[in-house]
Amino acid sequence: MEQRIGASSKPSGAEPLKAEPVTGAGFDPAFIPGITTPAPTKSDEPEPEDAEPSAESAEPADAKAPEETPEADETTEDDGPDDGPVFEAADRRARIVADRKGVRLRLDEESCEFRWDEIAAVETESPRFGKRYTITVHTPDRRWYPIEIEAAARARFTEWDEQLDAVLDAYFEDAG
Repeated sequence: MEQRIGASSKPSGAEPLKAEPVTGAGFDPAFIPGITTPAPTKSDEPEPEDAEPSAESAEPADAKAPEETPEADETTEDDGPDDGPVFEAADRRARIVADRKGVRLRLDEESCEFRWDEIAAVETESPRFGKRYTITVHTPDRRWYPIEIEAAARARFTEWDEQLDAVLDAYFEDAG
């Protein structure tokens, strides 16, 4: 017996619908929305049907000259001297950097970057006891990304609050 799940709006005799591959944490335990992307599948890159191999693809990979140097990747047209305030805090596992480009979070080998126009709010929390300073980046689509930095001493919390406030005052514009 054949069962169909869901409604089908195709006329009979038409080509069957192709199923999209299912991605996400249910199929890839390392998938974290906003931080990692799903692993590419073969169907993500369509192959041209009538393409002939070009002279470029016939050359070995090491014979090609690099198009861009690493220095060219780091600087763009609007990059000038980084005169403004910069906030940086790190411990043995976690790191946060907030500067004129945005906010970058890193935990172990995972990292993510937010431009200032992608951020709805930045929240800090100092614990009553302990030395873990929490910074949470909120996005407009109601997602949040917390990171905890372990301080050497509780006195660092006020110093970090002042530095982060200076960066937020300089670069973050609240649209509300």
